[in-house]
Amino acid sequence: MTRATLARLFAAIVVLTVVIAVPMTQIHWDGTQASSQADQIDTLLNVMIVLSSFVFAVVLVMLGYCIWKYRAKPGDESDGEPIHGNTKLEVAWTVIPTVIVLFGAIYSWIVLGDIETKAADALPVNVTAQQYKWTFNYPLPNGQSVSSNKLVVPSGRQLDLHLTSLDVIHSFWVPEWRIKRDLVPAGEGGNDIDNTVRVTPDRLGTYNVVCTELCGFGHATMRALVQVVPSDQFASWLAKQPRVKPQAGTATGSSTGSPSEYSNGSPTGGP
Repeated sequence: MTRATLARLFAAIVVLTVVIAVPMTQIHWDGTQASSQADQIDTLLNVMIVLSSFVFAVVLVMLGYCIWKYRAKPGDESDGEPIHGNTKLEVAWTVIPTVIVLFGAIYSWIVLGDIETKAADALPVNVTAQQYKWTFNYPLPNGQSVSSNKLVVPSGRQLDLHLTSLDVIHSFWVPEWRIKRDLVPAGEGGNDIDNTVRVTPDRLGTYNVVCTELCGFGHATMRALVQVVPSDQFASWLAKQPRVKPQAGTATGSSTGSPSEYSNGSPTGGP
């Protein structure tokens, strides 16, 4: 293969990568960005789309070239020539994917470490999933808690969500927040998996918690309302809710302030 042919193939790969990646990265796959983590996650997704488009373009262009270059002439029914492996080619197609995978892994690790850093005033919320229902528990300093079937949270305040499943595997996802995490039932000896996820809603509005793990016949109906409200409105909502004792089987999280402090970025939060 001549250098001119290599140059043309490389140009074709670049053009095809652009043709595929540009329209794909213009689509907002998960809708509105409604958390401070959403932009970083969307950027990570777009980078993965570009890399995937490049790999697909390499495969498609080389496949097309080989079909054209080594096609059988009309009437030629002879066997193909025996070809020995090409060491340089084998090294290339081993090293390049390895570099791409390592880059993706390191970049993802950096983004994950950044978005999961816990804030000093993070609001603890215990999220309990069961077929086919969500329950949200707000622990208070006096040992009591507020329990709700809808997730009401203050805008601009990081949530420290502690996730527990009472039966099968579920998955917590608010598409606009981009954060998703499985809820795995505790086995013998307790739950030793990572059951905490952090996210900072920054856009007022009403959203939905969606279970994205097939959990039974009622999986499609396992949704809960999410309301992101100003901190003072959250504090007012919390103060009006009846107090309950902590529920057995729920995840553990503790509040760092009194109910009246669930506002203005203090250790509690507020509607």
